[in-house]
Amino acid sequence: MDAAPRPGRLRRTPAASVHLGSMLALTFATGIIDAVGYLGLDRVFTGNMTGNVVVLGMALAGGNGLPVVGPLVALAGFVAGASMAGRMLKGASAGWTHRVTGLFAVTATVELAVGASLLAGLSADDRPVRLAVITVVGAGMGVQAATARYLAVKDVPTVVVTSTLTGLASDSVLGSGAGGTVRRVAAVALIVAGAMAGALLLRWGPAAGFLAAGVVTGLVAAGGAVLIRSQTWPRG
Repeated sequence: MDAAPRPGRLRRTPAASVHLGSMLALTFATGIIDAVGYLGLDRVFTGNMTGNVVVLGMALAGGNGLPVVGPLVALAGFVAGASMAGRMLKGASAGWTHRVTGLFAVTATVELAVGASLLAGLSADDRPVRLAVITVVGAGMGVQAATARYLAVKDVPTVVVTSTLTGLASDSVLGSGAGGTVRRVAAVALIVAGAMAGALLLRWGPAAGFLAAGVVTGLVAAGGAVLIRSQTWPRG
């Protein structure tokens, strides 16, 4: 028996639509984070680990001034965050649950805390601070990526768009014609838009980008918390 009446509009919102919209919003936030990381934190990605692996490989081969330690600590943080999220989601019910909300809230908290710390006076130009920021934000993005993977919204993993572009091309009218174009185009466009926003926000320093991404991620977590109370979704 329901504990309270559910608002009609929220009750009629398909869970799949909410999942898709949320993952697209997180894709935009990832664009911001990666632009800030690459342009403001010594050419290190904190969300796109494929980029870090490539940068690391080139650096180890003697690439022109490319960082080694930054990509390594980003990878370590990402793996740690993804592992933690995987353990937290073990045995959870399918769909958007309280655990999903909590894990997205963790990512938002990390981004907001880093942004606030930089705004309060910590300098990303100081190497130990920069490496700490890369590690912590990498961990937060690992949490986000693992949680998005758990929700399994097709073609919107939130941290990369390679698989999205592959699906877009292979299922387009020039390929199999299977469709699914709109969500894929939206994901690519939003990560580009996020990267543009991140680059522009760097005019006010890395803190601005981290704060903006944290607000977006926090809104996604808050939206999930509201909707899970108003719909008959799994709650485990």
